[in-house]
Amino acid sequence: MTKHTETAGQYPVIPLRTEVQLPGHVGPLEIGREASVRAIEAATRDDNLIVIIPQKNPAVRDPGQRDLHEVGVRAEIVQVVKHSPGRFTCVMRFLERVHIDALVATEPFLIASVSPLQASASVTADHLLATTAKVRDYLLAVVTDAQNKEAKPERDARDARETREGREGKEAKEPRGELTRAQVQAIVDPDKLVDAAAPYLELERDDLTMLLIETDTMKRLERIIPSLERQATVLRLKADIGAELEGESSRTHRERVLRDRMRQIQEELGEQDDNAEIDELRKKIEDSKMNDEVRAVAKKQLSRMSQMASSSPEYNIARTYVENLLEIPWNLFTEDRLDVSAARAILEAEHSGLDKVKRRILEFLAVRKLAPNKHGPILLLVGPPGTGKTSLGKSIASALGRKYVRISLGGVRDEAEVRGHRRTYIGALPGRIVSGLKKAGSMNPVFVLDEIDKLAADMRGDPAAAMLEVLDPEQNKDFVDHYVEVPVDLSKVMFICTANQTETISQPLLDRMEMVELSGYTSLEKLAIAKNHLLPKQLGEHGIGKDQLDIDDELLTEIIHSYTREAGVRNLEREIAAVCRGAAVRVAEGATAIHFDKRQLEDLLGPPRHVSDTAGRAPEVGVITGLAWTPVGGDIMFIECRIYPGKGDVRLTGQMGDVMKESAQAAFSWTRANATRLNIDPEKLANSDLHIHLPQGAIKKDGPSAGVALTLAVVSVFTNRPVRHDIAITGEIDLRGHALPVGGIKEKVIAAHRAGIKIVFLPERNLKDTLDIPDEVKNQLDIRTMTKIDDALAVTLGDAPEVPEPEPAIPPPTAPSRSNLGDRLPS
Repeated sequence: MTKHTETAGQYPVIPLRTEVQLPGHVGPLEIGREASVRAIEAATRDDNLIVIIPQKNPAVRDPGQRDLHEVGVRAEIVQVVKHSPGRFTCVMRFLERVHIDALVATEPFLIASVSPLQASASVTADHLLATTAKVRDYLLAVVTDAQNKEAKPERDARDARETREGREGKEAKEPRGELTRAQVQAIVDPDKLVDAAAPYLELERDDLTMLLIETDTMKRLERIIPSLERQATVLRLKADIGAELEGESSRTHRERVLRDRMRQIQEELGEQDDNAEIDELRKKIEDSKMNDEVRAVAKKQLSRMSQMASSSPEYNIARTYVENLLEIPWNLFTEDRLDVSAARAILEAEHSGLDKVKRRILEFLAVRKLAPNKHGPILLLVGPPGTGKTSLGKSIASALGRKYVRISLGGVRDEAEVRGHRRTYIGALPGRIVSGLKKAGSMNPVFVLDEIDKLAADMRGDPAAAMLEVLDPEQNKDFVDHYVEVPVDLSKVMFICTANQTETISQPLLDRMEMVELSGYTSLEKLAIAKNHLLPKQLGEHGIGKDQLDIDDELLTEIIHSYTREAGVRNLEREIAAVCRGAAVRVAEGATAIHFDKRQLEDLLGPPRHVSDTAGRAPEVGVITGLAWTPVGGDIMFIECRIYPGKGDVRLTGQMGDVMKESAQAAFSWTRANATRLNIDPEKLANSDLHIHLPQGAIKKDGPSAGVALTLAVVSVFTNRPVRHDIAITGEIDLRGHALPVGGIKEKVIAAHRAGIKIVFLPERNLKDTLDIPDEVKNQLDIRTMTKIDDALAVTLGDAPEVPEPEPAIPPPTAPSRSNLGDRLPS
């Protein structure tokens, strides 16, 4: 290899895998490949010149000419630090770009023949000059910001520290390549300007490679303009924001100083603070009916405000707090209307049925009239959706002459929703209880807490626990909201809570409330509600006069029986709205008087959706009607049993819960234990598998109340006697055959009446629960009681003749398939 003084010639080559270097700066390179180490050693023995070429594919370990780009950078080795025999760190000065003419040697290292790179420009000289000036301006902004990031005293201290420490060849010195403004302005060559700007930009390897191999000067300038412009714009915005913040901080400080001086002057002159806003708040505090404790807290906040600048955040927080205190109706009460007769008239006019709830409200009024200072009750109205729980609260407020407030608690998970947020949080507000009092404008409203069974707990606390203090008459006279931080008297508030079920309400919370159950409406009650409330409401909402549409009781009854099947009346109101829409079309077309009858109902609402569950049914072996309670009211439930040759196993399907499965097992055990007196062949029991199924398998079913019905179905299928189809039964069974009491009697009996059942069997100990059943239902049903299952057995199977034994069914596979939803229980 020969020594060269000009650019053209032959030089050792170092291929770079991931880095791309451009001319015009000094920087370190880590050398690790064996061939590259030999190339460095050869160059240091000669003239310290070497060519740096980036690889096309970084994954290639031993690159050839086709693996290298055609353009590289000639560099001078400034310093070499040997860390180990096979690892160097070289500080290089990158001189200029060169064209790689050919690789003249590959062993022991790469040697390339290079020539000067010929640059060109695809635009006019004036265009090139203007673009160069634009790039220079952007680069000046970036360089200026880089110089300002480190103050001169810090740079001097760093340089002195590094000089004292002295790296003494232990590591390569990395000369700083920071440009100054003067150096940037002195660059005339556009290509050198591009090379100088590249280290200041966040460019990817591919972008740097394109800058290296591009020979068109104009294209090189255009490639870096977007990045330079973006970086310069960001720097300009940062500078503007910093200046604005600095100016705002100075202005706030100056205002605070001036206010302090003004306050001192006013104190020396004996003048009062003339802050109009604070004076207005102080006057409102004096005029309000808040007690002394609350007034002292409010005045303390005013005193703090007078010491603050009105633009400070603390001032606004204190003002908002005082305004919230003033909005609470301290010691403001509405006068109760204690006329029991007038209240009875209001409740009867606005609600049909619900006699138990109305009686409880009238009792409260009577007690309130005789003992005005007693605590208000906390009622919990529990019942299916659509039975008027929420609207009943509004009627109670109207009957009492009180303000009405409703809060929906469904889905509330944050305790702060009830107790409020502490004022240390940004955007803090009082809780829903205090906000409700502010909305009502009095301290004794009727407060409806809707859907209290839908409260949920999470990491933010348990809102149901926060409700314990709200709903405790012994504690709520000193209820403390986290935001208000002073006691708020809730003892005069009449709280009415609503829920669909009590299972999800915590026991301590449930213990603080007086539960009043609302069951589903009967057909007569629904008819009265439709005539007196729903129909007039829908006529008004659809713009139809009372004399324009005639709907008789027969049509409403047909809608109730054939198009709705619910405990409440929401679906009934939707169907009446559909009828009114049909009438609205005819009125809009010019009709003056419209009459609908049953024959036109199908055109308006479609074919009937519901028919009587007993219609068309006949007595069947192993099929019996049970009664169920659900959160949306009562319902009937068919139980089916079949036997087939087997080994005495029991198969249960239809999504039965664990308790119902145990009832089925108890029913089968009682049947086997009493097989002799029931005239059941023991061999038939031993050689038959029993399958019990509850239709509507998508609905989960559980509870012990189907025990008696399950037993009767099992006896029916083993004795081959059909069960009467017009009988429904509920009750728990034990192994001695006793019928034990169950819950939900009212809802279950109403469901049986709605389904067309004639006879209902109840456990004798449930006889007391029939007092709440409407007379309309009791007059049309034969309600019988049973102490033991034999009392129902005599009626359901006693008159039924034995039917011929059916042909043996093909037994199912011994192992249930994966699609089988049931469980197998041992006999």
